[in-house]
Amino acid sequence: MDRYQVAPGAVSSSESAVSKSFLFNVYNWMAMGLAITGVIAYGLVAYFGESEIFVFFQTNTFALIFLIILQLGLVLLLSFALQKIPTIVAYGAFLLYSALTGVTMSTIFVLYTGTSIAATFFVCAGMFLSVSVFGYITKMNLSKFGTFLFMGLIGLVIASVVNIFLNSSTLEWIISYVGVLLFVGLTAYDTQKIKRMAMSLDANSEEGKKASIFGALMLYLDFINLFLFLLRIMGDRK
Repeated sequence: MDRYQVAPGAVSSSESAVSKSFLFNVYNWMAMGLAITGVIAYGLVAYFGESEIFVFFQTNTFALIFLIILQLGLVLLLSFALQKIPTIVAYGAFLLYSALTGVTMSTIFVLYTGTSIAATFFVCAGMFLSVSVFGYITKMNLSKFGTFLFMGLIGLVIASVVNIFLNSSTLEWIISYVGVLLFVGLTAYDTQKIKRMAMSLDANSEEGKKASIFGALMLYLDFINLFLFLLRIMGDRK
């Protein structure tokens, strides 16, 4: 998606250069994705019950692996092949990804109390909004932190995989706090990146519509991951 990049100096351009319609589309799609995820996650637990959800994922490991692989495939599609697919397919892929995430996210209701999940969500929403606003209004060029954030993300994934075998509670806490800091940084970074995209794209063009889905996916992933890491810190386990 490098074609959506513009010169870092564009951040200092006049605010009138920013397509408000494009930004609205990005946040609208992101909000829609989060709503779908939340409704499906809660709906599955409400309909089948926590114990049934737990038993299903415990006894159907391959189904869970298939869901995760499918989710990864959709992210790769929207990240690297977006320009090659019709806009309607991009819309459908994002909505399907949000729905599948809702299925996998239903497990948090098995592990944590509903009250702590709700409290964590509101804390996450407040943090996300504050950091996203910062990323939008700051005159600092955040693109210089891109490599650092990417390497941090790789390190976080490696540490998480290692801890699957070590099962260290101390390392888990470290990973959780680092994860929160990392996705706070990514939220600001991605927001500024989306602002730059808005300066160079027509929201009503096919390219603009596809770019709005890409922007929504970035912020959606930032929010979901920030929420999950916060939940590991704030959540009350059952």
